[in-house]
Amino acid sequence: MGQQHTIYSVTLGKNDHINLAKLCVGAESIADLEAWIKRRAAERGDAFRHVHVTRMWPRQATQVLAGGSLYWVIKGAVQCRQKILSLEEVIGADGIRRCAIVMDPEVVRTANAPRRPFQGWRYLKPDDAPPD
Repeated sequence: MGQQHTIYSVTLGKNDHINLAKLCVGAESIADLEAWIKRRAAERGDAFRHVHVTRMWPRQATQVLAGGSLYWVIKGAVQCRQKILSLEEVIGADGIRRCAIVMDPEVVRTANAPRRPFQGWRYLKPDDAPPD
């Protein structure tokens, strides 16, 4: 399967970032997410990054890469986050461009913050993000 990777990263000011929020489909708990991350890392042989591939590329990529995290919604509430390290362009054998969100494998627990179901991901301003 031919894949092409292009890595993007950027550094801006301390509060110039934006976060992403995404449903953690199939996870019943933070422990489920952590187990999935460890299993995927073992399969890839890379314990230093967790990758989630999505169809859409963030239009606010520069702000996401300026210190943003991916906040995981589990069982109807934001419960944890992972620091976003980079965005990589992935083009599969089907020729479709996708975005690989590369994250630190460390899962940081946050205060629970209720969220209604949604598709894809949503931007989450730092002031609206639950505290660690």
